[in-house]
Amino acid sequence: MNIVRILTTAAFATAIAVTAASAQQTQRVRGTIDKVDGNTLLIKGPDGAPATVSLADNAVIVGVLKATVADIKEGSYIGSGALPQPDGTQKAVEVHIFAESQRGTGDGHRGNWDGAPGGTMTNGAVGQAVSSVDGPVVTVKYKDGEKKIIVGPTVPIVRYEVGDKSELKPGAAINIAAATKKPDGTFGAARINVGRNGLVP
Repeated sequence: MNIVRILTTAAFATAIAVTAASAQQTQRVRGTIDKVDGNTLLIKGPDGAPATVSLADNAVIVGVLKATVADIKEGSYIGSGALPQPDGTQKAVEVHIFAESQRGTGDGHRGNWDGAPGGTMTNGAVGQAVSSVDGPVVTVKYKDGEKKIIVGPTVPIVRYEVGDKSELKPGAAINIAAATKKPDGTFGAARINVGRNGLVP
């Protein structure tokens, strides 16, 4: 095989890989369920735009409930979107308390959280908790280290409970963090969050 053919083959393979990666890009879908047809949901977005989502047969349905700082116990597995502080702590913007079966989800600390400019996301198990002027300081331990997170009195806190497809009905507020867009413009999803008791996830 000559060098031109080798390069052409390599370029073609790269193009296929890029196309495949693009096809698998995910995006957030949120809104209210308008209609349910088997595993297919018709969603009305916050701006009124419609979207069609096909759920996997084994899709995970997660109920989202309002919680308080008192629900954050030692050993709880949580995720917190936060803003880094000069002293190295993280000031929580929101906190999610995972169901026990979700322990280990997204374990670690990373930047580029899309919930706030310069924000971070930290997922891990709650260790020691103390009080400060700004609110409780929760130590979140993950595989590579730990972070101290300040949870102020106005920080929204939610708790996850694994549910079932009976919660997917017209009027329910939903949030899909990683929906895969298909060539026809519809979406596929393997997990969907559903608000409970009027909560918008």
